[in-house]
Amino acid sequence: MPHDTPLIATVVAGLGLAFVFGTIAQRFRIPPLVGYLLAGVAVGPFTPGFVADQALATELAELGIILLMFGVGLHFSLNDLLSVRKIAVPGAVAQIAVATLMGLALALLMGWTVGAGLVFGLALSVASTVVLLRALQERRLMDTERGKIAVGWLIVEDLAMVLALVLFPAVASFQGGDGAALVSDPLAARFGLGLTGVLALTLIKIALFIALMLMVGRRLIPWVLHYIAHTGSRELFRLTVLAIALCIAFGATKLFGVSLALGAFFAGMMLRESPLSQRAAQETLPLRDAFAVLFFVSVGMLFDPLSVVREPWPFAATLFVIVVGKSLAALLIVVLFRHPMATALMISASLAQIGEFSFILAELGVALNLLPKAGRDLILAGAIFSIMLNPLVFAVVDWLTARLDKPQAASPTAATSEPIPVTDLQDHTILVGYGRVGSIVGDALHQRNAPFLAVEASDDMVARLKQRGIEALMGNAARASVLRATNPSGARSLVIAIPEAFEAGQIVEQARAANADIQIIARAHSDAEVDHLKGLGADIVIMGEREIARGMIEELDRRHATVATQHPPAAREDSAA
Repeated sequence: MPHDTPLIATVVAGLGLAFVFGTIAQRFRIPPLVGYLLAGVAVGPFTPGFVADQALATELAELGIILLMFGVGLHFSLNDLLSVRKIAVPGAVAQIAVATLMGLALALLMGWTVGAGLVFGLALSVASTVVLLRALQERRLMDTERGKIAVGWLIVEDLAMVLALVLFPAVASFQGGDGAALVSDPLAARFGLGLTGVLALTLIKIALFIALMLMVGRRLIPWVLHYIAHTGSRELFRLTVLAIALCIAFGATKLFGVSLALGAFFAGMMLRESPLSQRAAQETLPLRDAFAVLFFVSVGMLFDPLSVVREPWPFAATLFVIVVGKSLAALLIVVLFRHPMATALMISASLAQIGEFSFILAELGVALNLLPKAGRDLILAGAIFSIMLNPLVFAVVDWLTARLDKPQAASPTAATSEPIPVTDLQDHTILVGYGRVGSIVGDALHQRNAPFLAVEASDDMVARLKQRGIEALMGNAARASVLRATNPSGARSLVIAIPEAFEAGQIVEQARAANADIQIIARAHSDAEVDHLKGLGADIVIMGEREIARGMIEELDRRHATVATQHPPAAREDSAA
């Protein structure tokens, strides 16, 4: 058996070191993704020791992007996308333009050509899919209006980068680069299409892909999933979900020139039409998480730490454009569209980093002789440090949002942002999560006129609860500021109805520290989760599967008791005789 296995070595080294560095980062209260990036630097070509296969790591990261965007599409309907088009489309276009101009100005100051400046500016203008979505998911903002705007903004950026990638060879030919050798579209190469022709052809192909997904994929994909589900094979169902995501993403890239991420997003969005979409999302979650880690490792592998020492001032200027320049541009754009300051701050924080598309643009720019290699090094360094700084940017935004909410709460005319004051309720129940489980608990409490407070991450759900006269807070209860607003020290009970055990553990720990006498009831999906939550201070942890089994046993006992009453043993013996 051959022992030269670069794929296995890359996966083992990447995930193994990511685990070690991620655990260390978590121990020091640093986001684990910083540890993943450092793991990539450790196995990269610029540090001593083992060097993983960089090309393989990049391709594995692309799988993570496909699965991640597919999962986003499963939770993002076409109506959600259309509902934010008025802010996402002009906002993303304007932000890309501003960031590109800032990058162009910096490139001209460094003595580069206009073509190099355009590539450099575009690379600094587009945010990382993985980083943005991870930040939204950690804060449970995916289903909120702010989360929908951020995802819509991201989709527009992806579309713009698709156009940029196909136009670069044409631009290179005008700038004296090697554009003719890298015209990727065979039709454009065959008919000698110019800049306008390439742009028109790209728009037509994107429109055809979207039309095909809406007319055919919207019906075919759910039908295939339903057919496989009826076979009763969980293994085959999981394989079908992965095959749909990967095949559509790859086919969209090869046939229509659409990015892998965009193709996967539309595949997930079409699959959302099926009632099985929730199960499909759960089946792909472990792989999405694993390959997302490999994405961060692959980014770390590209980084040469000495490049920062060699070019300190260009690096500082690049990082300023990414973290400050384009974030301020996004902030002003959202405010000009009359959205709340909290939304503007969250969008600007989400975009204060760059990622996978930036690497693709940089590599293509170098291959076309448009961008110098020093430009690629600056883009990579900017990506690494902006991703590492992004959690800090979000922490600053959270602090600013809390400060802004205080004067707005005191002002009766403040209607641009929904303040989150500390509740006046006493001896009440705190209900975390108002989904399938939480809504049943909440409805029962509401019918009994029992005082309770719901904590939800969905803007729409919070609005509906308030319309019913139910006090509700919007946010993540695992965050200390949100949980503090529920007044846990004065509460009687805490019901945690969310399915995420790790997040629930943080809530349990904080609530128990605030109130030693509060009754805490949580949910779990395994014995390990039950032990974990009880160890942190939960009084009662209900495991769904166990309660289902008990319900079945009780139904069997009730059925057998009924049969025994109607047909006692003596009667059965007489009838047999």
